[in-house]
Amino acid sequence: MTTAAGALALTLADIAKLQDPKGNITPVIEILATEDGVLDDMLFMEGNLPTGHRSTARSGMPEGTWRKLNYGVQPEKGTTVQITDTCGMLESYAEVDAKILSLSGNPGAVRLSEDRAFILGMRKTMATALIYGDTSIDAEKIMGLTPRFNDLSGPENAENILDAGGTGDDNTSIWLVAWGDNTVHGIYPKGSKAGLSNRDLGQVTKILADGSMFEVFRTHYTWDTGLCVRDWRYIVRIANVDVSDLLANNVAAADLTSLMGDALEMLPDQSLGRPVFYCNRTVRKVLRRQIQDKVKNSTLTMDQVGGRRVIALDGVPVRRIDAITIAESRVV
Repeated sequence: MTTAAGALALTLADIAKLQDPKGNITPVIEILATEDGVLDDMLFMEGNLPTGHRSTARSGMPEGTWRKLNYGVQPEKGTTVQITDTCGMLESYAEVDAKILSLSGNPGAVRLSEDRAFILGMRKTMATALIYGDTSIDAEKIMGLTPRFNDLSGPENAENILDAGGTGDDNTSIWLVAWGDNTVHGIYPKGSKAGLSNRDLGQVTKILADGSMFEVFRTHYTWDTGLCVRDWRYIVRIANVDVSDLLANNVAAADLTSLMGDALEMLPDQSLGRPVFYCNRTVRKVLRRQIQDKVKNSTLTMDQVGGRRVIALDGVPVRRIDAITIAESRVV
């Protein structure tokens, strides 16, 4: 269940229990959480708009004035900015030949087995969008993490991008995200259901291009969601991690544990969110190898989290997202 850091925002599994009168977690939610760590960690809140969520982020703080006797103080005020995050609409249809179901002893199990490929495919698409989605290029998608943290100079959040030194086109990134009500969380449209929803459309006649027909059972999958960054200070990107140097264990390879430790220190208040590291399987493989070196990496451990063995740095879990590529261009 959620912690104090997510008193209002909940995981998909928590929301499913609230939406189901019997408190059950649907098989769809179970598959999503099992197959991808980010969907197990990510907290969600219902948006305040039919198409997303509008939040107010603080952009400036009053600094106060040292006053002298018999001198006045100019009034100050904090500054804020409104941010609107939109939801993308991901959909798919699954079909199973009615004859296959009639020959099986358990039609429900067969349909779920056939539909599993669609669930996992949509999960992969969503995970990719969470990392690389860019609404300035594809307006129908969601705005992911990368386009928000992709410039080492200029924007204010550039200070939360750590340069690991890679110069080629075989770079990757490690992300630190502190999920919470007032930090970073997922959103779903106002009045809708969170997570991937499936609707059984029953038996329908499928017409092929040549005019031939056969009976199928059809399932409609929909997933309307987005990403809300209320406070960019609770996201840190370790960019330009050269994969070839990392695998070859070259002297030029990035010092991952030091960089990850630096990333943790950049979070203003770890208790305000639920921090989690995310990387691809290549980086996780290197980290697993480095656990053996207790002299250099005393803060890197293998812990039990939710019944699973998870790599952790200073108690912060390191999850795998295969959507994070090993072919990122250098962030400059």
